[in-house]
Amino acid sequence: MQDAKSLTIRHILEALHAWAPPSLQESYDNSGLLVGQINAQVSTVLISLDCTEAVVEEAARVGAQLIVSHHPIIFKGLKRFTGSDHVQRTVEAAIRHGIALIAVHTNLDNVSDGVNRGLAARLGLDAHTLRILRPMRSRLKQVVVYTPMPAVEQVADAMYAAGAGKVGRYDECGFHLNGEGTFRPLDGAQPAIGVVGQRERVQEVRTEVVVEDWQVPAVLAAARAAHPYEEVAHGVFPMEQAHQGIGAGMVGELPEPLEEVEFLRRVKEALGCGVIKHTDWTGRPVRRVALCGGSGSFLLGDAIAAGADAFVTADFKYHEFFGAEGRLLIADVGHYESEWHVTDLVYTHLKEQFTGKFPNFALLISQENPNPVHTF
Repeated sequence: MQDAKSLTIRHILEALHAWAPPSLQESYDNSGLLVGQINAQVSTVLISLDCTEAVVEEAARVGAQLIVSHHPIIFKGLKRFTGSDHVQRTVEAAIRHGIALIAVHTNLDNVSDGVNRGLAARLGLDAHTLRILRPMRSRLKQVVVYTPMPAVEQVADAMYAAGAGKVGRYDECGFHLNGEGTFRPLDGAQPAIGVVGQRERVQEVRTEVVVEDWQVPAVLAAARAAHPYEEVAHGVFPMEQAHQGIGAGMVGELPEPLEEVEFLRRVKEALGCGVIKHTDWTGRPVRRVALCGGSGSFLLGDAIAAGADAFVTADFKYHEFFGAEGRLLIADVGHYESEWHVTDLVYTHLKEQFTGKFPNFALLISQENPNPVHTF
């Protein structure tokens, strides 16, 4: 955390992006700072699921300078501001009141300790059994750096500190291979080892580490800063395997199996559902549960492949229910019901990051963020 007397929007944004990197958002999404100046000072933050006109007016009443919402109010480009729809009116109200808007959406869906872990906790799944339902592919890179033997540890330590070498529940993972490197310094060079104009042979180590793609620049910068050479020989290579720590949905197990009716009662109580749409009973108890906050019907095949007894999500279309084919119980709980807990997640995260570090800092959860869908 930066040392500063005044908390700014930049501090909040950096804390959220360290948790849910913007590179993990889906291509259609629009997370990040949507309205406001990044260096503006903040003393009160209002957290909501959606950003609506009512939420903006609430922020103005309580003196909040920033709203952090899960769903971005701006999804598509706005060509005019005439107040002709709720999106334009909400943005206009935020600007009028001087209130900044941040959204943390699918990037928070895709991290292992984000939306879906929060949903799994509310449903009572065993935390030790949880894993990503559809891990992301091609988001890992192999970074290779060549270092003279005396400096290997300091360079490796710098890369690890910058985020390299994390594999599952392990960190500081790397591979080191000894060899001989050659180079010849040219005119103008200032070599740490060797003489200008003469070929030099040095015992070097090839260090290989796994790095998430968004962290590659920081890891390379750390390697350069710690490396004794003027020019650092390195390479960055794509890795095709899935990243088990990021991706869509989650699957885990209940401590004890439940009959299907009892399971849906638990879901209904935990999420405050007025109604749950579900497929016909399978006649089997529920132990393994797949889930996805928000619209998750695209993960039905993954839930079946994972051997789930039930799949809890939202926004299934009529014909998509047929896809269960008796292999699992689909429970469509509603979009709001599957994600309202995100406000608690964001509140807890920001409280841990900033409470006690800045004077007079306040975090509030919106009371003007009701479910827009009603049932009769």
